[in-house]
Amino acid sequence: MKSSGWADERFGAVADAFSRNFTDHGELGAAVTVYAGGRKVVDLWGGIADPRDGRPWAEDTVVPVFSCAKGVVSVCAHLLAQQGRLDLDAPVSRYWPEFARHRKGAITPRMVLGHRAGLPVLDRVLSFAEITRWAPVVRAIEEQEPLWKPGDAYEYHGHVFGFLIGEVIRRITGLTPGGFFRQAVGDALGLRTWIGLPRDEDARLARLVEAEGRPAMPGPESLITRMVTMNGALAFPGLDEPHGWNDPALLRAELPGAGAVSSASGLAGLYAAAATGVDGSDRLLTHDTVTDLVREVSAGASWSGLPDVGARWGSGFLLHAPRFRSMLGPRGFGNDGAGGQFGFGDDEFGVGFGYVANRMIGHGDGRADRLVAAVRKSLKI
Repeated sequence: MKSSGWADERFGAVADAFSRNFTDHGELGAAVTVYAGGRKVVDLWGGIADPRDGRPWAEDTVVPVFSCAKGVVSVCAHLLAQQGRLDLDAPVSRYWPEFARHRKGAITPRMVLGHRAGLPVLDRVLSFAEITRWAPVVRAIEEQEPLWKPGDAYEYHGHVFGFLIGEVIRRITGLTPGGFFRQAVGDALGLRTWIGLPRDEDARLARLVEAEGRPAMPGPESLITRMVTMNGALAFPGLDEPHGWNDPALLRAELPGAGAVSSASGLAGLYAAAATGVDGSDRLLTHDTVTDLVREVSAGASWSGLPDVGARWGSGFLLHAPRFRSMLGPRGFGNDGAGGQFGFGDDEFGVGFGYVANRMIGHGDGRADRLVAAVRKSLKI
């Protein structure tokens, strides 16, 4: 497969790894972008964006990136903390008084960012229409009791993460997280990343395809299924069903825990801006802010008994974890998404990285890992 785009000569290993993902590892359509020292050094794309008509992947193609949304929301939260508008260790109820109901008064934004708040799922069953209206989810969070004493254990907080931190952002700024992100970051940097896809981007949207052999989801009563489908309101898998992830109506809604849509350059540009600044601009997040967010908050076996797979969480971000999601070193911070999407930044090595694809393989596939290894080789780390 001949890819389009370019790579700085120093980063030829990334171009080689990107091509091998197609020739040797079944890639359908994908893109990768790398910044180094605030300058774009790799911008590659190739393959098929929509297998129904053979539309090729283009420079401006975007695709659902699922929980990479958590990185977008977390950058916004840390920007507000850096500005003195949000205290990550104060009670959420300082900003959202109604949240304190039902034994939630001690929960802090950092507990939510570290998946320790005891709110991985909601008891209330909401319809798709209610979820897309925002306020019904906020009310359901207010009425929810924690499943464990907040702070004592961790479990991935799925969609609740985004709505909860997103409502804190809304209470402080008057904007939902997708709107605040575009105002504070996305528009100024020209990032092709959204939480709430604009209607005029539909023609540039890649279509997701389930890889053969992808493990099935457990039953509807399981915690993981309730978490990723919001108690069945969102289809997963079943990408092409109503309210599946190929449904533009879903992607236009603000689902800030898992509903971002982005290009590879959008993810890489966000993390490069956060870690180093781009093209001579000041970095979004200071050295001290990154030091705070890469401090480990959660690791090990989860509250529900899932085994320790090596994942490590800081405040809102996955951290460098060679057994789970390898980055470049201890100051790496990012988020991945269902199907293989991945973005991260690293201010020690001055890197912003973004990879997106439409053939959904899932956690454990090596496509992004091979590209990160090639970045490591190019930088001689």
